[in-house]
Amino acid sequence: MNPTAPDLNIPASDEREKLLERAMARHHNSGDALIEILHTAQQLYGYLSRPLLSKMARRLNLPPSHVLGVATFYHLFRFEPPKKHSAIVCLGTACYASGAGQLLAAAQQSASEGEWTLTTGRCVGSCGLAPIAICDGIPLARVKPGDLAAVLGGKHDG
Repeated sequence: MNPTAPDLNIPASDEREKLLERAMARHHNSGDALIEILHTAQQLYGYLSRPLLSKMARRLNLPPSHVLGVATFYHLFRFEPPKKHSAIVCLGTACYASGAGQLLAAAQQSASEGEWTLTTGRCVGSCGLAPIAICDGIPLARVKPGDLAAVLGGKHDG
C-alpha cells in the first residue's frame, strides 16, 4: 500500500481512532453491526487496511477471517488508498452492447500507472447515453475507448 497525501477533510489519525471506537461502542462492540462499522472505518480512513481490519476484529471479538470475508464480499469496500481521480465504466446491458468491454480495456491500460482509481458499475441509469463512463463525477456520454484513454492518461490536476 502506497502512502498518500493527507486529506484535509479527514480527521487526524488519533481523532479517527476515537471516532471509530465511538462507532463500535454505539453498537455495543457487536459483530451484528459489522457492515455499518466497516463503512464508518472506510469513511474515516479512506480504505480498509489489513491492520485496521485486524484491530476491528479484536475489538468486536470476531475472527479476523470473518471480518475480512465480510469486507471482501461487498464491492463497496476498498483495500488500497484511493488515487487522486476516480473513473467508473458502466457495464450494464446497454453500455456493454455499445462497446463498454473495449472501453474498460482502454481504461484499464490508461489508468494502471496513473492517478486514477478505476471501478465498474452494473448500471448508472443512463442507458440512452451508452456507453458511458463517469470521471471525477462527470459523465462522458457515448465515449470512445481512445477518448476515455486520453482523459485517463492526460488528466493530472484537480
